[in-house]
Amino acid sequence: MNNVKIGIIGSGGIAGAHVAAYRKLPFVEIVAVADIVPGRAAAFIERHGLGDTASFDSHEELLRQELDAVSICTPNVSHHRIAVDALRAGKQVLLEKPMSVTLQEGLEMVQTSRETGCMLSIGFQPRYDPNMKLLQRIVKSGRLGQVYYAETGGGRRRGMPGGTFIRKELAGAGAMADIGCYSLDMALNTMGHPRPVAVSAFTSNHFGRNPLYHREADQFEVEDFGAAMVRFENDMVLQFKISWAMHMDSLGSTMFLGTDAGLKVQPFGAGPWSGVWDGKIGAMTLFHDEFGGHTTTEVPLIGHDLDLFFEKVRDFAEAVRDGRPAPIPADEIVIQQAIIDGILRSAEAKREVSVELPDGVGCDSESSTGLTDDQAAS
Repeated sequence: MNNVKIGIIGSGGIAGAHVAAYRKLPFVEIVAVADIVPGRAAAFIERHGLGDTASFDSHEELLRQELDAVSICTPNVSHHRIAVDALRAGKQVLLEKPMSVTLQEGLEMVQTSRETGCMLSIGFQPRYDPNMKLLQRIVKSGRLGQVYYAETGGGRRRGMPGGTFIRKELAGAGAMADIGCYSLDMALNTMGHPRPVAVSAFTSNHFGRNPLYHREADQFEVEDFGAAMVRFENDMVLQFKISWAMHMDSLGSTMFLGTDAGLKVQPFGAGPWSGVWDGKIGAMTLFHDEFGGHTTTEVPLIGHDLDLFFEKVRDFAEAVRDGRPAPIPADEIVIQQAIIDGILRSAEAKREVSVELPDGVGCDSESSTGLTDDQAAS
């Protein structure tokens, strides 16, 4: 393949980040942009200096063009339909998180990718932090023994978005879909994507619906807080909690408890919008026994200045060029989609609910880590 021809679907803020990343790759050509708001794609092209790039008012028109791949940068509820259409049109797909709104949508997306032979890669750039790979390598090495409990999530003291993020008909869900999916991906990717079997959850929106805390309180329709206990088929449990706003500085560290050792992980950054897993690792501590005594070891972190978002886009574009599989395959991400779907169902029903995944969906919990051994070691 010569140049990789890319189309951008959606022209909001995240689409600009995709354009900036693609422009750093000499083998990529952005040839089309689509947005359902008339004139918006053309304005985006002009604003970003994309020259002769074609503009369209629908993704269907864009998909009829000669393209190798698309970046889907639209509101959550449209992810499923656009991704399925793109895959059926023979395009390779990089889809911004979250994967979908419901589990059923996610399953159809995975099935369509398999049927068409086109890749569906989901945009979780924190995986490219070398320290995320180090975390995964520690757990995969068996240093913790059998991991029987994990805890993850994170919370902003104040960090509620507005606009499309808070309208159920566009977002599908709130903090769960926006930042909670990052936490779930971190934990599940580290543990090898075990299959969930049950979820008991609670959600609320006390802050979002209060005009003291949000300027669009009268339009706030999603959750700003959620907590859940997730059971997996390998007799492991995960405690998950996420918040856009709260009267607290933190919801605690991510941790993995094993029969031989425990690992505590803290996110990078500070301030009211920090405390979530949408970026880098800030600290990692191993708790273990040595010579009959309690021992604490600070894990040395790998220094780097990588632009994780660029790494995500670069890896996808190179995979398209080189004919490689999806860097972050939908087969893995559908597991977290099953959990989010279960959380929302459980919270509405106010009881534990079962999570059912078809045979052959998801990844083998003994071997899958989301990276090859070579990638995990790099």
